[in-house]
Amino acid sequence: MLDKSVPYVELIMRRDQGTPIPEYLLPEGFTYSLYRPGDEKDWAKIETSVLEFDSELEAYLYYQERFLPYADELRRRCMFIENPDGVKIATATAYWEYSGVRRDPWLHWVSVMPEYQGLGLGKAIVSKVTRLMLEIEGDRNFYLHTQTWSHTAIFIYEKIGYRITDQQDLCYSNEGYREGTSILEGLRRK
Repeated sequence: MLDKSVPYVELIMRRDQGTPIPEYLLPEGFTYSLYRPGDEKDWAKIETSVLEFDSELEAYLYYQERFLPYADELRRRCMFIENPDGVKIATATAYWEYSGVRRDPWLHWVSVMPEYQGLGLGKAIVSKVTRLMLEIEGDRNFYLHTQTWSHTAIFIYEKIGYRITDQQDLCYSNEGYREGTSILEGLRRK
């Protein structure tokens, strides 16, 4: 869940080529599944539950515009975790972005519904989708865009090998590097 009590600063994290990817297993009864047509509604529900969107409709429309044009890619890149009842409760996507100069692999939209947080599902899906990216993209630098409001997730990303970077030649602005790292250091000391 987003922690809007801290200042909002956007950050970029990078997993350097060759960094080992630890494996985290799902709790018993939970399973992975890849995108199938219709799952965009589940994605919208998950993302809205963690306050990334104000409504499921807004999230659904975003997904429809941003990802559905690449439905064939989604079938191999958009991962979900299902609970023991088969309900999708977490998601992450092994996607890409263009910097204007090159195409880079990016981990996108990592979310676990609040009632399932604290079970190790975040670490499991980040690890699984990072491994999926390795299979699809080869061993390259991988990126993700985050913000200080997601500091709990940032600490999970670090366990998988992602580090905050000051790299500037990417598709997202990284101007908040200094301020963001300072905020995170303060949170680590708490």
